[in-house]
Amino acid sequence: MSDQHHVARPAAATAPAPTPAPIAPSPIASPPIDLGAVVEALLLVTDEPVAPSTLAQVTERSAAEVEQVLGELAASYALEQRGFELRRVAGGWRLYTRADCAPYVERFLLDGQQARLTQAALETLAVIAYRQPVTRARVSAVRGVNVDGVVRTLLARGLIADAGQDPDGSATLYRTTPLFLDRLGLRTLDDLPSLAPLLPELDELDDASLSM
Repeated sequence: MSDQHHVARPAAATAPAPTPAPIAPSPIASPPIDLGAVVEALLLVTDEPVAPSTLAQVTERSAAEVEQVLGELAASYALEQRGFELRRVAGGWRLYTRADCAPYVERFLLDGQQARLTQAALETLAVIAYRQPVTRARVSAVRGVNVDGVVRTLLARGLIADAGQDPDGSATLYRTTPLFLDRLGLRTLDDLPSLAPLLPELDELDDASLSM
């Protein structure tokens, strides 16, 4: 018997099983946001007239679309006799209480005078009391925060009032009222405690602060 050398063949390598590709989640279909609802929501949180261009930028829609929606909202509020109305003023749009509803709103706000003022309102009232007549921008500069909402509250409660225009510009000046003195049990502003020296002089406030 002849010797035969048998060469063992290497076993064929087993290819690894392919890893299944992850299944991408199906996108959740969401209906497009109604532009009118978005514009209405933005108008509800603003204190000043808003330009259509600003609303267009925020909503990423064209100014023409925003203008059309604003007109439709104004017409809808008027037709439905809502408690507020949308007006075009000072180059922008703003929501206002309807004229025939104003007395009820005033009564509601004045009845709320029994509620205690917030700390922010008390601080703002103190700045106005000691620095009157003073503009809202200067009050904001002293406090370091926006005081638009607080000033509206103080006006509604009759604790401050319009004192004319700032001679250095067109801003409204504010002063305290007789009701303010009555609430504090004072006869005149001269009876206020000596707190004014603790407040910065308005003339020394930086112009950048006044631009708030």
